[in-house]
Amino acid sequence: MLATYQNPIYEYERSVDQNTDQIPHHPVIIVGGGPVGLAAGLDAGVHGINALILDESDTVSVGSRAVCYAKRSLEILNRWGCAQRMIDKGVTWKVGKIFFRDKLIRQFDLLPAPGHEQPAFINLQQYYLEQYMVERLRELESVEVRWKNKVIDVVEDERKVTLTIDTPDGPYSLSCDWLVVADGANSGIRARMGLESDGKVFQDRFLIVDVVMKQDAPPERWFSFDPSYHRGWSTLLHRQADDVYRLDFQLGWNADPVEEKKPENILPRVKAMLGEGVDFELEWASVYTFTCRRMEKFRHGRLLYTGDAAHQVSPFGARGANSGFQDVDNLIWKLDLVLQGKAKPSLLDSYCEERVAAAEENIMNSTRSTDFITPKSNVSRLFRDTVLELAEHHEFAQLLTNSGRLSDPSILTDSMLNTPDSSNFAGDMVPGSPLDDAPMEMGGEERWLLNTLDGRFHLLYFIEDLASLEPFHQSVLIEMQQQSVPVIPIIVCGEFGSIGSIDGITTLVDAKGLAKQRFDAEQGTVYLVRPDQHVLGRWRKFDLEKVSAAVDKVLGS
Repeated sequence: MLATYQNPIYEYERSVDQNTDQIPHHPVIIVGGGPVGLAAGLDAGVHGINALILDESDTVSVGSRAVCYAKRSLEILNRWGCAQRMIDKGVTWKVGKIFFRDKLIRQFDLLPAPGHEQPAFINLQQYYLEQYMVERLRELESVEVRWKNKVIDVVEDERKVTLTIDTPDGPYSLSCDWLVVADGANSGIRARMGLESDGKVFQDRFLIVDVVMKQDAPPERWFSFDPSYHRGWSTLLHRQADDVYRLDFQLGWNADPVEEKKPENILPRVKAMLGEGVDFELEWASVYTFTCRRMEKFRHGRLLYTGDAAHQVSPFGARGANSGFQDVDNLIWKLDLVLQGKAKPSLLDSYCEERVAAAEENIMNSTRSTDFITPKSNVSRLFRDTVLELAEHHEFAQLLTNSGRLSDPSILTDSMLNTPDSSNFAGDMVPGSPLDDAPMEMGGEERWLLNTLDGRFHLLYFIEDLASLEPFHQSVLIEMQQQSVPVIPIIVCGEFGSIGSIDGITTLVDAKGLAKQRFDAEQGTVYLVRPDQHVLGRWRKFDLEKVSAAVDKVLGS
């Protein structure tokens, strides 16, 4: 039992589906009640999809596990109604420091530019994250969570997926149109379906230790190569909620995981790192190895694999849960359109294409970090240590230091859904990129750009002033909202544009001119935005036919 947290117990309840001789059918079933499975349920609930989550456990994670959540994840979680509670409880940070033999050799800022609602990163124990997600799910009428429901068999045919589920009351069966697989790195469903996740296990071990201590330490990430208290290896320190600190110790491949988790072996390492005079209590410990692997495809018929069930990376860089949230954010809006019959099932192939590419990028970055942190030869170690020595005084060497490239949002530049540019644009908002946030005003009140976009298609229309909007365009923009797949227009006026409104259209004022700058916007520039807030296409002038063709490309992909 943890000193700072008591796991909630979610009681098993017999469902109505267990009281029939028929096989009840659900549109979507999600297997797994970890962060990614709960995220899939939240996104489904926000979209109004009837979904069922099955989890074999009856509580949230035991131990802190994943603790770092990036800005992009917080932007996604904000749409699901969870972010602010996480931020209020967690530790907000953006500064990372790298040490070599006790000397500071590099410091970096993960959010150097102003004008974003969400922080660069927060640290929060996974059990809090899951608890908040479960409590938010209870507010969504279309989603149900069933605890102590373990999937023991899966059969797929052309029309449906049939599951056999074991419970304290015995087994029962369900069917669904689509099965979202989120049952973790050792996915039982993946194994049952005869599918593999291929990759590499790195021959090294790390000890994770959570300690409780009262310290006035800044909220920063400290990574140390070859420190005096742990010669020849590396360590990591993160601050979490409740005065809990995460410590990581590199152990080497020959370390015995069972022995290393014993308190009598942990205490000397922690005391050496923190100093003999520091009072602390052990909270939780685990030993892990680095693994980078993925499935070849994330869609197999009616089974859609997400999170660690689909791909796995080493924990340095915070790419696990953050990547899983982006999986869900990419998948659920597409699944919603398919369920409504408004898009072809082939749209789900774009989930596979886009998220496989993202997983490959994460694996590449994670592998490079692992190779730098754990060099496998004397030559590699010499190169690594030389880079670290030079980094204290030379910027080029600082850029080569790699203590875990931290999670960045996926930029889907090669997506089959994108409409390529037909005009020249500057900046980062290329087709496939997630939208940058920016401070706005609406009716004289402060707003954030991303908070005005929900889970539908949107068209950002940049003009200097409401008086410059063509009357014909105004009527067309209103009509676009009434299509079977609506496109919701948002007018963004210039920094000094008049504060007013147009009936039926959201109007924002670019309060500080940041949106114009970030989107390289001119008078009449339009951006078509996907439901997951990635850019689908952009044009210098509004053309209804081009916008409609871009949406049709998605629906008929």
